[in-house]
Amino acid sequence: MIAAFSHSSGIRLSHEAGEGLSLERIDMNKLERVRAALAGKPVDRVPISFWRHFPDIDEDPLALADQLLRFHEKFDLDFLKVMPSGVYCVEDWGCRVQYDGASNGAKVCLEHAIRTPKDWRKIKPLAPEQGAMGRELKCLRAVKAGREDNAPILQTLFSPLTVASKLSGPELLLRTLREEPDALLAALEVITETMISYARASFEAGAEGFFYATQMATRDRLSLAEHRKFAAPYDLRILKEISAYSSFNLLHIHGENIFFEEFSGYPVQAINWHDRMTRPTLGQGQKIFSGAVVGGLEEWGILMSGPESSIHAQVQEAISQTAGRRLIIAPGCGLPIDVPEPFLRAARWAVEGK
Repeated sequence: MIAAFSHSSGIRLSHEAGEGLSLERIDMNKLERVRAALAGKPVDRVPISFWRHFPDIDEDPLALADQLLRFHEKFDLDFLKVMPSGVYCVEDWGCRVQYDGASNGAKVCLEHAIRTPKDWRKIKPLAPEQGAMGRELKCLRAVKAGREDNAPILQTLFSPLTVASKLSGPELLLRTLREEPDALLAALEVITETMISYARASFEAGAEGFFYATQMATRDRLSLAEHRKFAAPYDLRILKEISAYSSFNLLHIHGENIFFEEFSGYPVQAINWHDRMTRPTLGQGQKIFSGAVVGGLEEWGILMSGPESSIHAQVQEAISQTAGRRLIIAPGCGLPIDVPEPFLRAARWAVEGK
C-alpha cells in the first residue's frame, strides 16, 4: 500500500444530551467507509475510486489482475472495479474483437455475431466458466487473492440490451427492435439467463458487488416506451437476482440525455453517470434516487488538463452539492488511458482535504 495515501482520522460533530456539540473521532477502513457512504451515514472522508482499461494486456487474466491491483494500490482507492474488455460479454457468441487505439482503451467488434435479424434466434445460453467469460473469472479470482486491503471488489456486468447492441451493432439492433421485436425479445431472454449465471459465478469467484452498465438508457437511442419494453424488465430480473447475495450494486448509465428518473426504483445501492456533461447534477440526482451518487470528476476535461487546483475544486464542489453524504467521488466512466497520474493523485488528495 502507498503510505503517502494512508488516511488520517476524521472528526464529526455529535450532540451529547445537556452538553451541546462535542467532537467524535471516526476511524474507518475502506469497507466501512463505503458501507457508510451507501447508507448515508457519517464518513471519516468521502470515498473515492476510478478505473481504466488496460487493452494491451487484458486478454491475459493474470497480467490484467496484476495491473488492476497495482493501479488500486498506487492510488489507495476505496473500491476496486474489475476492468475486463468492454466486449468480453460477446466474444463467446462469435464476435471478433480488437483494440483499435481508442483513447479510453475500449475494444470494438470487428465482426458481429448477429448480421441479420434471423441470427437473433441462433443465440444459445453460455457456460460462465468457458471462453472469454471464464477468462474474466480467472482474473477476478487473482484480484481477490492479491488484494491486501478490504476495498470491495466489483465485477463488471453489462445489461442485456447493451450486450445485444454489442452483438449486432446499434443499427441492426434498433432495426430489429422496431421491425422484428419478437426475434430480439427471444434473444434477450437467453442473454439475461446467461448474465444471471455469470453473475453468480462471479460472486462465487470473489466479486463482492457489481458494476452494472447500460449503454442504452438514453433518448439518443431509444424512446422511453422502448426502454420500458426492451431494457427495464431484463435489467430488473438481473438486479433482483444479484441483490439476493450482493449489497453493493452500482448502476452505470452511459451517455447523454439519459432516462435517470427511470432508475430511481432500481434495486441498486449507487448510481454513476456522466454528471459533468448531462443532467442531473449530483445534488439533483440525490433528490431523485435514495441511494448514493457516484461521480463528480470530469474524466475528459479537468482530469486530463488540470490544473490540480481545479481538480481539487471539482471534488469540493461535489461534496458541497451533497453535503458529503451518500457520495462516492469518481469519474463519469472509465478514465482515458493517458490521463496524467499527477492529476489522479490530486483527486485522491482532495478527498483528504489536502
